[in-house]
Amino acid sequence: MVIHGGAGVMDRKDITPEMQNEYIKVLNLALHVGDSVLANGGTCMDAVEKTIVIMEDSPLFNAGKGSVFTHDGLVELDASVMDGKTLMAGAIAGVRDIKNPIRVARTVMEKSEHVMLSGIGASQFAKEQGFEPVDNSYFYTEKRYQSLQELLKKERESTTNDKHGTVGCVALDTFGNIAAGTSTGGMNNKKYGRIGDSPIIGAGTYANNLTGAFSCTGHGEYYIRLGFSRDISALMEYKNFSIQDACREEISKLTQMGGTGGVIGIDREGNIAMEFNTSGMFRGYIKSGGEREVAIFK
Repeated sequence: MVIHGGAGVMDRKDITPEMQNEYIKVLNLALHVGDSVLANGGTCMDAVEKTIVIMEDSPLFNAGKGSVFTHDGLVELDASVMDGKTLMAGAIAGVRDIKNPIRVARTVMEKSEHVMLSGIGASQFAKEQGFEPVDNSYFYTEKRYQSLQELLKKERESTTNDKHGTVGCVALDTFGNIAAGTSTGGMNNKKYGRIGDSPIIGAGTYANNLTGAFSCTGHGEYYIRLGFSRDISALMEYKNFSIQDACREEISKLTQMGGTGGVIGIDREGNIAMEFNTSGMFRGYIKSGGEREVAIFK
């Protein structure tokens, strides 16, 4: 299993050793939870969902609690999942009252005829499926609020801050199946109901047993235009690239376009990739033999 907690412009000076320890603690907990599912014969989809819920519930990441604010001072969340065996997928976008978007994205996949639901409709579907809505204030953290205030002061649309924080997970189970999931609060100070790549199948999330499972983090507009995660799969399927080479090639395309971010991936043999073109990406992996690593910077 491989996880990420976002890629971005990070300076070692800005992330104190204490903060690094906090991030590493949650990443390790997420790996432990997902690994426990897999070790006990659970499915890759169960592992992906439960792992991402841990990160959504942590205020450290830009997903679930602790997500960044829109220009209007609200939190709007996106998430998606994909099953590599069946190519079934589910996504929600622009929701304001769903505590764990990844769980509802999976429910869209399993309990509806659709792939993506958005806004009020997604919330209505969640309620009908038994999910308790939460007030938008649940997602509030002072750090993210101050981030928005600084941006509003500068009166500009984007910044190098808060580009990191999206969370994702890819997993391979004992049945030889793979799955991917991604969850995010999107871009700080976003306007007009902006949606990034995270809930878009083939951009921020993709899984196919024939190739691999992928979850992305970064400047979503570029990932959408590249069809990022589907393109990695295509490089593996049609050009016989290894997962590492395919992910590197796609990051190279991203860099040439002027985009920033990262991607994690896993294939059916358990080969993994964690590629990014930023100064850091919160990331980690764990293998069935117990080998594990958690890292932040290059």
